[in-house]
Amino acid sequence: MTTPEQYGEELYAEDEQLNIVKQSILDSGMRDVSIAPGYGRLLTLLAKSSGAKSVLEIGALGGYSGICLARGLAEGGRLLSLELKEENASLARSNMTEAGYGEIVDYRIGPALDSLIELDQQGERFDFFFIDADKENYPVYLEYAMKLALPGAIIAGDNTLLRGRTLNPEKNGPAVLAMRKFNEMIARDERLLSTFLPAYDGLALAMVK
Repeated sequence: MTTPEQYGEELYAEDEQLNIVKQSILDSGMRDVSIAPGYGRLLTLLAKSSGAKSVLEIGALGGYSGICLARGLAEGGRLLSLELKEENASLARSNMTEAGYGEIVDYRIGPALDSLIELDQQGERFDFFFIDADKENYPVYLEYAMKLALPGAIIAGDNTLLRGRTLNPEKNGPAVLAMRKFNEMIARDERLLSTFLPAYDGLALAMVK
């Protein structure tokens, strides 16, 4: 039986540019953990509808989500991507350039937390955040997103179900505990308007009041 996600994907034509990105990730020997296509389209829609001009992406991988975000940026908008590994950032930059967005993206290499501290110290502010990096630090990333947010900023966090582990009471590893905390923070923090989308591997969405 067709799943709702499969049905949704069948409604849309193949995105050749994003297929190239996914193949490049596999060719590089990386594990392809890019955002699901449906949620990639949602990122574009949210960025476009919110008029986003300054996007902070935590976790670049091969540039899939970066392209989705860049497609929705307002004229003159910029994307800053925090990526732990130089090889991931290099691949992402190559794919972003191939897609025509090389001039609007910058990368900071190293632990995202270090970069977030620097951005805060520099007084940087953003109107859109996408979190898709090491799961153990999701709650910390959320706190920094709220600290670095302009009023009305959008925050999106991917993989909030951790392939079902978040829902399993027998799973209590560091990543699972951190993700449960992140989900609860998104849902209950009075500084946010939020919702939780349970399709694919889960996506948490919030707007900073």
